[in-house]
Amino acid sequence: MHYGMEQMRNVVLLSHSGAGKTSLSEAMLFNSGAITRLGKVDQGNTTSDYDPEEVKRKISIYLSMLPCDWKGFKVNTIDTPGYADFVTEAKAAVRIADGAVIVLCAASGVEVGTELVWGYVEEQKIPHLIFVNKIDRDNADFFKVLEELWANFGKRCLPVELPIGSEEDFQGVVDLTKMKAYMGPQWQEGEIPDSLRSQAEEFREKLVEAVAETDDNLIAKYLEGEELTEEEICQGLRAATLGGQVVPILVGSALQNLGITRLLDAICHYLPSPKDRDQLSAINPLSKEEETIDLSPTAPLAALVFKTSADPYVGRLSYFRVYSGTIHSDSTVWNSTKNRAERIGQLYMLRGKAQEPVPHLIAGDIGAVAKLAETSTGDTLCLRDHPLSLPSMEFPPPVFSVAVHPKTKADLDKMGTALARLTEEDPSLDVRREPDTLETILSGVGEAQLEVAAEKMLRKFGVDVRMKTPKVPYKEPFTLPTKAEYQH
Repeated sequence: MHYGMEQMRNVVLLSHSGAGKTSLSEAMLFNSGAITRLGKVDQGNTTSDYDPEEVKRKISIYLSMLPCDWKGFKVNTIDTPGYADFVTEAKAAVRIADGAVIVLCAASGVEVGTELVWGYVEEQKIPHLIFVNKIDRDNADFFKVLEELWANFGKRCLPVELPIGSEEDFQGVVDLTKMKAYMGPQWQEGEIPDSLRSQAEEFREKLVEAVAETDDNLIAKYLEGEELTEEEICQGLRAATLGGQVVPILVGSALQNLGITRLLDAICHYLPSPKDRDQLSAINPLSKEEETIDLSPTAPLAALVFKTSADPYVGRLSYFRVYSGTIHSDSTVWNSTKNRAERIGQLYMLRGKAQEPVPHLIAGDIGAVAKLAETSTGDTLCLRDHPLSLPSMEFPPPVFSVAVHPKTKADLDKMGTALARLTEEDPSLDVRREPDTLETILSGVGEAQLEVAAEKMLRKFGVDVRMKTPKVPYKEPFTLPTKAEYQH
């Protein structure tokens, strides 16, 4: 099925580690019909976490593309790691997404990682929703989480639905836009329980007031005491979400597959299409002047490579987001960052490790291509007769280092190539030779990241290494008396 830009949603899932992003993305794929079996993280069979290191550690390490079709929309979901050592993957996904879903655990609430990812989406000015997950878990407390959200991020975080019960007693939700309850095995529509009626009316009033403030006609109607229609509330809520005045909150359980279809509806209704994003500028390398990019499939091509990985079957795989124009399989494009032509072979749409060949990708879409000779993460692909250079990507500086020692002579011969491939895949890694100790130093964001890098060297490149604490370069001490003066 072919989609226009208005029917696309590029959405990144973000959270503190363990909040349930991967289970949520799996449930989204299952409910949309993209997969027929609901995988489990504990069983190591989810669509997103397919890498052996991810299966072994039972955490996400790499971003994963998970597109699905939902009610006439193409939802390009990007699952990301929550563990801080793999922040590069999360920040790359935020860079090319148009919207975000920030996932919280109903028992743990706002955590350090929540504050970090909130900062990422605010920095990129990406409209976002909140999904309070694991509402069926012991000690789940939706209203406690809501208080924490207000304390950390302000009262613009507003529920669009309230849970009916919690922990083992979670039965469904109250939709505050329709003022209806959804309960039972199939979440049938019904009346709001009497015990929740006054609370639902209170939260609906807050939501309607915030929505009305986004439009002069709506605020006039609201101040005159007239009821806003459901359509007016939904349209106003979309405008408020896109403008950042409201952050809608939804609730459910990914593991029990509850509330997922409502989240998919909210993504399509309230988050932006590629057409809705702010104007994007690029530099023309020839004139050195800034140009505003026309976000259209018929405009000159501008695409950003946001990730590079080594695929065992097709070789080096470059992930890219098309911002303008259309890119075709079996064509030639211009890498304006390297000032080189690149031959494009078969284009792919990725879903986890699955690769679906596609003839072309239009502005707003995300895909991948194999075996680009010159292209690296952060490069811009465009047309030679209309070169454009998109703002490059920024990566966190390395803060943790180890000395890398090959176990055998054969490992030594291959280690340099393997390390170079690692830094291609993860630009936050840095490799250098320490001249005083003659050690090879590998640096990154954290210890877990470097452990995964060593495991990848062995599995993908057949290089076995030991990681040790770097030696302190020995300097010659003073050999003669000296005098010094100081004040304190």
